[in-house]
Amino acid sequence: QVQLVESGGGLVQAGGSLRLSCAASGTIFSINAMGWHRQAPGKQRELVATITSGGSTYYSDSVKDRFSISRDNAKNTVYLQMNTLKPEDTAVYYCAADSRVRYWGQGTQVTVSS
Repeated sequence: QVQLVESGGGLVQAGGSLRLSCAASGTIFSINAMGWHRQAPGKQRELVATITSGGSTYYSDSVKDRFSISRDNAKNTVYLQMNTLKPEDTAVYYCAADSRVRYWGQGTQVTVSS
């Protein structure tokens, strides 16, 4: 089992920045990759960014060049640095960890005002 706890969400003005954190615990040796997904009201959950155990990263086109995913293996934590935020980035952001199954965090709200 893997447990994920997100933090760092909040309210920010357009153009601002936030950093989300996701702390993993449990059988973390089984994790192959971790990522961030988001779900806006009335929309499907979408992938934002991922990082593998080897450090390879992926970003969706909508956040490329604005968001950056990183990990601190010593702290078992993954971060999502979000810059130049837009109102359309408003969503609940979920951390996910992939091993034989996918584990989800509880989500953290990000609201970007115009």
